[in-house]
Amino acid sequence: MDLLPNLWRQEYWLPPGVTWRDLEQLPDSERPHPKDLLLALPLALGFVAVRCVFERFLAPPIARCLGVKNRLQVSAAPSPQLESYYCHRSKQPTQIELVSLMVLCGKTQRQIESWFRDRRNQDRPSQTKKFAEAAWRFFFYLSAFVAGLTSLVNRPWFWDHRECWRHYPIQPLEEAHFWYYMLELGFYFSLLLRISVDVKRKDFKEQVIHHLATIFLLGFSYCANYIRIGTLVMLLHDSSDILLESAKMFNYGTGWRKTCDSLFVVFAVVFLVTRLVIFPSRIIRTTLLLSMEVFEPFAGYYLFNILLMVLQALHVFWAVLILRMVYKFLKGKLEKDERSDEESEADLEEEDKAKEEKTDQGGDCYWGKSKGTLNCKLSALTNSCVLNNLTHHRSSVADRARKAQ
Repeated sequence: MDLLPNLWRQEYWLPPGVTWRDLEQLPDSERPHPKDLLLALPLALGFVAVRCVFERFLAPPIARCLGVKNRLQVSAAPSPQLESYYCHRSKQPTQIELVSLMVLCGKTQRQIESWFRDRRNQDRPSQTKKFAEAAWRFFFYLSAFVAGLTSLVNRPWFWDHRECWRHYPIQPLEEAHFWYYMLELGFYFSLLLRISVDVKRKDFKEQVIHHLATIFLLGFSYCANYIRIGTLVMLLHDSSDILLESAKMFNYGTGWRKTCDSLFVVFAVVFLVTRLVIFPSRIIRTTLLLSMEVFEPFAGYYLFNILLMVLQALHVFWAVLILRMVYKFLKGKLEKDERSDEESEADLEEEDKAKEEKTDQGGDCYWGKSKGTLNCKLSALTNSCVLNNLTHHRSSVADRARKAQ
């Protein structure tokens, strides 16, 4: 019963010497209220509904314009035993489990492995689904960035970050920044609501941590009236997300490789500069050091900066992935001009395995096409060995003939 009153104790949220009554000096319409955060929940449901309409009616024609095509997938042959095992036990059986399935179904190990591979491919999201998700995020991030930049570019704290703490906490909340906060908060709530049906990438866990940290940051900064620094954090993140989602959109299309590559390079540069340079040197420095020129550290100060550090750790994690992608991009240009983003690497591995399966089933034709260079080398080596053996055999015959004479 005493949990909620203790949660709102002013020493947790406000600097020493500042009370909730100090915030009451602001007009009611210009003061952040914790209950305002409840507005994010219906907004999240609204985002989910609008996204469904967008993906159903708007994304498909855009996808057709960019030439997005779904890959042909081979359906797994009907097998009630394997289907039941796939749905209730495991999608990737171990070697011991494969042996038991061979006995149960009367099939060879290769047939069972092939069935599970085809079945996993059926569950893979289509290119149009990936495109629709990227397009939805692109349009939101673009709209949020333009709206945020418009509302901030003429504000003093956009240029001088010390202004973020001037006269704190008696800083009026503007209506544009109120809606900027609520819409961003509602959007991240909607991502959590849809996370079970969205495309799962390799950084799924990190994405969940990022969404939760962002929601806590937005919620805490709103209640503690950290609105000014909060708007800068949101604007900084949206700037690179626009380029990432646009690069994905063109990557899923056909005939847009150069455009995709160009956007990817620009995204990598913008991400590394904004997340690894500007964010720690400007944003974290402002909250960690410049804020202490105005007030002493308190519980909320430590919580806010810890959450920012969590975001920064995720930035470093994603920067490593991006640098790996840059390396693969350059390596692909030098070798075979082939590049895939991080979410499609597993798909390519599945395709490679499928090709290997077809190789074993289809005979030497596929082997000859995919391994032509190796075959040439093996043939040359074999011919060389044969010639050497013939030469050695002839010399041996000649030596015997001389000895016999």
